[in-house]
Amino acid sequence: MAAKSRRPNILLISCDQWRGDCLSAAGHPTVKTPNADALAAEGVLFKRHYGGAAPCSPARACLYTGLYQMNNRVCRNGTPLDARHGNIALSARALGYDPTLFGYTDVSSDPRTLAPGDPRLKTYEGVLPGFSVRQFLPEHQKPWLSWLKARGLDTSAGSPGIHRPLGEEASDGVTNAPPVYSRDETPTAFLAGEFIRWLGEQDAPWFAHVSFISPHPPFIVPAPYNTLYDPTGGPAFPRGESWQAEAESHPYLAYDLGRQKRKNFRPGTDGKVRDWGDDNIRAIRAIYYGMISEVDAQLGRIWQAIKTAGAWDDTIVILTSDHAEMMGDHFMLGKGGFFDGSYHIPLIVRDPRRGEAAGSTVDRFTEAVDIVPTLLDLLDADAQPHLDGRSLKPFLEGKPPKDWRDAAHWEFDFRSIAEGEAERHFGIASRQCNLAVTRTEDFKYVHFGGGLPPLLFDLKKDPGELADVAADPTYLAARLEFAERLLAWRAEHLDQSLALAELTEDGVVGYVGGSRA
Repeated sequence: MAAKSRRPNILLISCDQWRGDCLSAAGHPTVKTPNADALAAEGVLFKRHYGGAAPCSPARACLYTGLYQMNNRVCRNGTPLDARHGNIALSARALGYDPTLFGYTDVSSDPRTLAPGDPRLKTYEGVLPGFSVRQFLPEHQKPWLSWLKARGLDTSAGSPGIHRPLGEEASDGVTNAPPVYSRDETPTAFLAGEFIRWLGEQDAPWFAHVSFISPHPPFIVPAPYNTLYDPTGGPAFPRGESWQAEAESHPYLAYDLGRQKRKNFRPGTDGKVRDWGDDNIRAIRAIYYGMISEVDAQLGRIWQAIKTAGAWDDTIVILTSDHAEMMGDHFMLGKGGFFDGSYHIPLIVRDPRRGEAAGSTVDRFTEAVDIVPTLLDLLDADAQPHLDGRSLKPFLEGKPPKDWRDAAHWEFDFRSIAEGEAERHFGIASRQCNLAVTRTEDFKYVHFGGGLPPLLFDLKKDPGELADVAADPTYLAARLEFAERLLAWRAEHLDQSLALAELTEDGVVGYVGGSRA
């Protein structure tokens, strides 16, 4: 049991691009994640948890602020996060913690707060305000590369070149050949080691955010994880008869399938993902599963270190991801669009002070925006009323709320301010390059801006999201219902920072929110 007089430690772990179904605790038939499963056995596994947006920066903005994209307005990697928004680190700092980062947060700084020549204006890989940085690890991975060099490895290829298969020439075929670094030298192992070293220095309640890059591409993993899974195994891919059939089903899918390049997933390859073929996609999926197992092994290393330090019974652990990975579904890799494969992510929460529901699973819809209010609630602090998420604390106490949401929601913005690619392709304005999703037990409705047609999937009959019924007259009532539901959802959640306050003769009545702390 946790010490009653001690504030709990907080460990927030995010693993980039981890699918929510890829947990053995969640029933995946192939992937084995014993250390994540062990955490779930002592906490609560949320089986229907969804990210709020994609790619990394928009997804993390939802996770860190507790606000939907419609309110935090981080649309793409590189979209600045408005400095007026509070966040998980600032909230923790206000409670007396020194939130410490291992990895990255992918937050673009508000340019209105910086001088014109500030180098932070040239990167989307900034640090979320409120975090102290112990070990930064952005995309160039230089701190990790210098660590490898000190261990005697040749790091001259840099990143992503160092993630090429050892001894292989450029090829469009996919093998499970390992990289130059070993299982103990992955970026995951490096960050885990830095956290463990820092842990040994702590003598007061701590807050750490460990942000792992894996299982994000490049898709490669050292032995033994590179051969852990058979490419012929794994569930069937939900997909149409061909990529051409998928492309013909909606203008956005045709656009997205035409853009996905193999080199973004395996350095040194050429061509488009859609033409890669099943053998290569299955080989990549086996590697992706291996990457998940490699992360899981490092989670076990972290669990043991916390136990050795005598802090396990004083530590709240939250394990999640920012967004997920298509991994061959609909002939795609990566994230974005509207399919569940991009947004269904893991969530396990363990609070040692609340064992009533330990080992249980939750099948209700939960969202990334729920993390901030949950953490505040677990720390006995009030969650700001303008936040879009809700606390998951009742589920941890075995008391599910009766009025919980019956749908998951997410948004995707495909504008390209710098290049204008989507704007030219569709002939629409940047502010029209977006979609919003309402997903219930039985249906998924996707609304597009810019006059692009909506989508409606009958998930009871079509769990693979293959048959759009939006134009089917027999589904007209359902389409209208979900369009109205989406409008109502947006109306309810549009920025409430000042909308919950009113100036009267007696001064301010209500709530004034949206401050940084």
